[in-house]
Amino acid sequence: MNKSLSVIVPCFNEEEVIEESYRRIKNVLSKLELSTQIIFINDGSIDRTEALLSGFSSKDKNVKLISFSRNFGHQKAVTAGLNHCTSDMAVIIDADLQDPPEIIPDLIKTMQDTNAQVVYCVRKSRKGEGIFKKLSAKAFYRLLNFFSEVKLPVDTGDFRLIDKSIIREFNQMHEKGKYIRGLVSWIGFKQVPFYYEREARFAGETKYPFSKMLKLATTSLLYFSTKPLKLATALGFFSVIFSLILGAWSILGKIMGFTHANSGWTSLFVLIIFFGGVQLLTIGIVGSYIGNLFDEIKNRPEYIIDKKMNFGTKEDEESI
Repeated sequence: MNKSLSVIVPCFNEEEVIEESYRRIKNVLSKLELSTQIIFINDGSIDRTEALLSGFSSKDKNVKLISFSRNFGHQKAVTAGLNHCTSDMAVIIDADLQDPPEIIPDLIKTMQDTNAQVVYCVRKSRKGEGIFKKLSAKAFYRLLNFFSEVKLPVDTGDFRLIDKSIIREFNQMHEKGKYIRGLVSWIGFKQVPFYYEREARFAGETKYPFSKMLKLATTSLLYFSTKPLKLATALGFFSVIFSLILGAWSILGKIMGFTHANSGWTSLFVLIIFFGGVQLLTIGIVGSYIGNLFDEIKNRPEYIIDKKMNFGTKEDEESI
């Protein structure tokens, strides 16, 4: 029996690139001796993306569409695709064509040759991106690995091939603030790299500006490491020890005469600011973890689906 493959493509305002993306993915899939389908997730686009995706789905029953009620974010869109995936394998790829769909056959061959459950794509280069983006990305991956209790591959995105065992385990995870590439690493099994050249964006603008990258970085740190809490504890401990030493030095100095009550105001002012900063930093770190707990206990759905196409039932075709 032939294996099946789904290509999961999250989309947000991709009208300039989505037709070319569909054409290239479809061209690659037509050459595979597999049962294939494409799952597009429209993440609340406000341009013509949904209309174009609906057109693909109407003409091609192997193109499935999930359309959100609003923009919920990239990670939620990928999650929806995996939640609706019933294939033996799945490729996660963005619509902007920076990750070339033409290497999908190579990913499949690598998985077969290595008997791996995950083939994650490692960027040898990042074309079309500025120096700041490249340096910040490198720093982020290495900083995350330093803090994380789970070793995460560096210079990788969500672009990867995973098999049904990974999909099954992923779909049992119900946390709201998902960092998908981290969760896939956390699941384990055999995971191997595939090195490739990342292309410049085909058209349009990036949907991951610095603010969203910073939010993703924060999510990954808080969900995959308790080291920030340990760092806050260490800073607090250091502050107490330092203050005790400084207090002892001041008392001895007053008794023995090598300090003067009217001197040292500048150093005292600096110390107050320093320890006040340590306290605020500690409270901020703890508050971030509490904020994540607050999001989890509300138990809201990760996303809300407006409509689905080509999933096989009448209810799927209707708005929810």
